[in-house]
Amino acid sequence: MRNIFASATALTLLASPALAAKGPFLSLANTDFIVLVAFILFVGVLFYFKVPGMLSRMLDDRASGIQSEIDEARALREEAQTLLASYERKQKEVQAQADKIVAQAKTDAEAAAEQARADLARSIERRVAAAEDQIASAEAGAVKEVRDTAATMAVQVAREVIAKQMTATDGNKLIDAAIAEVDTRLH
Repeated sequence: MRNIFASATALTLLASPALAAKGPFLSLANTDFIVLVAFILFVGVLFYFKVPGMLSRMLDDRASGIQSEIDEARALREEAQTLLASYERKQKEVQAQADKIVAQAKTDAEAAAEQARADLARSIERRVAAAEDQIASAEAGAVKEVRDTAATMAVQVAREVIAKQMTATDGNKLIDAAIAEVDTRLH
């Protein structure tokens, strides 16, 4: 500490402003000397109250506080990176599951569409077959009706023709022939 005062005093005395002052240097009339004394007293008071040690402790405390905050920030960063990696892994798993669900849904939809097409084709075949049956039935009914009508008309026309051309003797001959035919068929 004495070395610091001595070197400060020596440097002050050697300084050019001190040499430029008028009159004797060690006089109270010399402002440079008064400033030098005040500065030395100020530095002395600072060292007496151990201000440099307090400043050093404060700076060390501040440095250790900053270091602890940095360590805490690193720990938080590592924890955040771990969480981020975990969430990214979970997101990939969820995405993979979603892709599987979508693929399964597409497969199911295609199978359902194929089944619907097959069901529709079978339904159309059944309806076509039913329509063909109805057409055949209607056709058979129409043919039967035409035959019945034709037979009825033929019988009617034949009656009229026979009634006009037939005589009583011809009628008796036909009756006898019909009785003979029935007799041969029954026996």
